[in-house]
Amino acid sequence: MSEPTGAARRRGPFKVGDQVQLTDPKGRHHTFTLEAGKSFHTHKGSFPHDELIGAPEGTVVRTTGNTAYLALRPLLPDYVLSMPRGAAVVYPKDAGQILSMADVFPGARVVEAGVGSGALSTYLLRAVGDHGMVHSYERRADFAEVATQNVRRYFGGDHPAWQLTVGDLQDHLSDTEVDRVILDMLAPWECVEPVSKALVPGGLVCVYVATTTQLARTVESLRGHGTFNEPTAWETMVRTWHVEGLAVRPDHRMIGHTGFLVTARRLADGVEPPLRRRRPAKGAYGEDYAGPGTTSLPGNGAV
Repeated sequence: MSEPTGAARRRGPFKVGDQVQLTDPKGRHHTFTLEAGKSFHTHKGSFPHDELIGAPEGTVVRTTGNTAYLALRPLLPDYVLSMPRGAAVVYPKDAGQILSMADVFPGARVVEAGVGSGALSTYLLRAVGDHGMVHSYERRADFAEVATQNVRRYFGGDHPAWQLTVGDLQDHLSDTEVDRVILDMLAPWECVEPVSKALVPGGLVCVYVATTTQLARTVESLRGHGTFNEPTAWETMVRTWHVEGLAVRPDHRMIGHTGFLVTARRLADGVEPPLRRRRPAKGAYGEDYAGPGTTSLPGNGAV
């Protein structure tokens, strides 16, 4: 039985073509690709790549300046944060939430819109495996090219489950019987109708948006379409902690707001969503409410 795509690059001794992440004594990272006969240079000195080729992960190398570096393969979160960018990447904390809360499973058929630099595409491909399907749509050809190179670099070549289409999702979506749809785009509410047609009953749409106005319009559009259950919206924040002896405290910096996530499940054809039992806040749908069919919401500017 052959190994899944990219698995051989994640274990065993270092080989030519592997990505290596060096960590210096201050915790700073340097990432490079192993090449026979080449040398790694820094202001702390240099050492030959051949010193790492054939060595196990977790090896410590020393430069000519006697600085020690720990050598490991970069984890996927490390890789996506250091990859060349055409557009901003989906942060690992949000990618992890998408894979978990959207329940992206091995063999799943996934449609993704808004490829950016390919970070989320890489996460999705690892989750669905060689026998799944990730069909990504990106309207900008330059972003699509950057994403293609980043995905190939991570897996060591083309991934058999990946298809990339340059164009707008609402104009080109032809996939049917889709299990999951992931939208990372400026106006996801414009895609609710084609997404609804593509999803299987019980399928899930997950939307990543940056602003509260986008969040409001996305939720109301899903809610008003009539083919989805009540949407769920949230954001996540990550705070690391300093732990040294009795000095245990939160770090001064944290990864705060990066975006909002919204999920909703596709209902069976002909089924009306159950009525919501909760009472909306006073004034939530008052005279000033613009509604999902307009281009702005009061007090927040244009969507």
